[in-house]
Amino acid sequence: MNPKYEPLFTPWKIGNVEIKNRIVLCPMGGTSLFGWMEPNHFDKEAAKFFLERARNNVGLIIPGIAPIKDTIGGRWLWQNKKMFRELKEFMEEIHKTGAKLFVQITAGMGRSWAITDSLVEIHNSPVLRTLAKPIIDVQYQSASPSVLPSRWSDKVTCREMTAAEIHEIIDAFAKTAALCKEAGVDGVEVHAVHEGYLLDQFTLKYTNHRTDQFGGSFENRYRFATAIVKKIKAACGNDYPVSLRYSVVSKTKDFCVGAMPGEEYTEIGRDMEESEKAAKYLQDAGYDMLNADNGTYDAWYWAHPPQYMPQNCNLEDVAHIKKFVDIPVVCAGRMESDVGAQAIADGRIDAVGVARQFLADGEWITKLIEDRMEDIRPCICCHNACFNMTHYKGIANGQPFYDASHIARCALNPPTMQTDKYKIERARTPKKVAVIGGGIGGMEAAIVCAKRGHTVDLYEKTDHLGGVFIAAAAPSFKEKDKMLIAWYEREIKKYPITLHLNTEVNGIETLQADEVFVATGAKAKKLPVAGAEYAMDAVEYLLGEKEVGENVTIVGGGLTGCEIAYDLYQQGKKPTIVEMKNDLIAVKGVCLANSSYLRDFFTTNHVSVHLETKLSEIHPDGVTVTDKAGKSFKIEADSVILSVGYDPAPAAAEGKHVHVIGDAKVVGNLRTVIWNAWDVAMRI
Repeated sequence: MNPKYEPLFTPWKIGNVEIKNRIVLCPMGGTSLFGWMEPNHFDKEAAKFFLERARNNVGLIIPGIAPIKDTIGGRWLWQNKKMFRELKEFMEEIHKTGAKLFVQITAGMGRSWAITDSLVEIHNSPVLRTLAKPIIDVQYQSASPSVLPSRWSDKVTCREMTAAEIHEIIDAFAKTAALCKEAGVDGVEVHAVHEGYLLDQFTLKYTNHRTDQFGGSFENRYRFATAIVKKIKAACGNDYPVSLRYSVVSKTKDFCVGAMPGEEYTEIGRDMEESEKAAKYLQDAGYDMLNADNGTYDAWYWAHPPQYMPQNCNLEDVAHIKKFVDIPVVCAGRMESDVGAQAIADGRIDAVGVARQFLADGEWITKLIEDRMEDIRPCICCHNACFNMTHYKGIANGQPFYDASHIARCALNPPTMQTDKYKIERARTPKKVAVIGGGIGGMEAAIVCAKRGHTVDLYEKTDHLGGVFIAAAAPSFKEKDKMLIAWYEREIKKYPITLHLNTEVNGIETLQADEVFVATGAKAKKLPVAGAEYAMDAVEYLLGEKEVGENVTIVGGGLTGCEIAYDLYQQGKKPTIVEMKNDLIAVKGVCLANSSYLRDFFTTNHVSVHLETKLSEIHPDGVTVTDKAGKSFKIEADSVILSVGYDPAPAAAEGKHVHVIGDAKVVGNLRTVIWNAWDVAMRI
């Protein structure tokens, strides 16, 4: 192991519980040991997930949130004794690995509950609410400290939680924690004075307008959180560790508006001055650790940082707050192993919190120890499968129900939390497989087929692998995407895959293969507009094939168009976005944490955006557009980039032994490409 990582592998203590190293597997929604969008039970898939990571050298595991009261059915966790007996058996297996595990329990989401359009209808209809209540009590799930607007829907107003409900939750925490202790769980984590969830909403002035003992003064706003830890300690003893998921600073400017890194702004949530006081107050109430980062659902990109956010984005704030407490402090948020190790060595934090990297590669700690950093499949912060809750104008949460009930999967690693669906099994009859196209889909199909025992030939018409993802990875902030391409290039060499670069396939009959995968991707759409010859497409810009001037108009928002505008701004240029829809990123599958960063960035930095505006004509010096009122006007531009989507471009048609996959079949994202490659490669 490289000596710079050694501080990560020193023991430390939370209360009287010793942890073997300083790497914490942070909680992720969907990885609860008690299930997720379903009645509580011992979740064997989550248990399998954590046991594999425990065997791969993680120090402390904190599974995802377990609602203290079921979302579906409304049963309290403490009422399911059988579940805790199964948990006890699981804890015995965890402890054999030397890892420790805390169970995270949530009081609820309040206004941050990611309500879908169908649930909006139920919420607002007394008849539907009554009919649905035995299954899902929407007004209970979204109940908040005060009457508040939902984060997700401007059609929903969240009711105020009653004092009786608060006390019932406090009691339930103690009962559940006692059962966890009895089951051999090493500690519990209270979720959360963090990220604008329910307990956090109670602490924040902009969301707590109560006049009873749970509102008003500093002590009253933090009473719910402190009462929980005191009740747990009374039930379990003072030596039973209780961690708190904690946001140091809210980074929030207004409802649904976050603060950019480095921005000077007026904080409406918890500022650093209050946080210094709050951290000490929470410690004195009985909490034994702060599992910390920043943000709220109004500034969600601090707690769920996309690639646009800086590496180690929360470290300075978390390190600062450690000065005001005597208990251990963990820092999460795009943490780099070497930076985290140095921060630990310097006494600035006690441990490094890592979450989604464990989805992308469950063996990453082992690989770090063995000096195999290049073998680690990087998390690219896309949230396409792990947390793809999508919100845009007119849509509360466009996440499909399957995804809502199956979050914490991984776009890059299909077997994550889906081991029954995605698995490598040796083929009964090894075959000769040809893959046409060396993009991500083609490489993934080739690797899966090779792992199953097939002989694989991979054909790529250019002199390099990566396909259109090379263009996607081109911007300076896409360092993880570049790492992913390099990872694939190394992985290909580990298996019996014969690589044919600079080889264009003209007719699949020439391949003499038993099975053929067509992974030739998609091509940019062309707009039937006058002056189209004066524009370039997105790929031409991203690959540097055409230069752009100072003032650049991007026709088409969406994720690609917005990322191009962001890249141009970072270069010091002046981008303008023209988008036909009523929202910049009205695209399903793009997490709100990612899309809200871009929206907030453009607003904060005064990037010109024209919504509900249609391109009419392109000129050598700009574009003519028409707005929703029918008014035409010209936007001056040195360069015009078209980012209006793609059409599938299969090099051959589907057939009995010919399989069109990825964007060549249906244009999607990295998740659809990789999962589709597995779907087909597992069948042949």
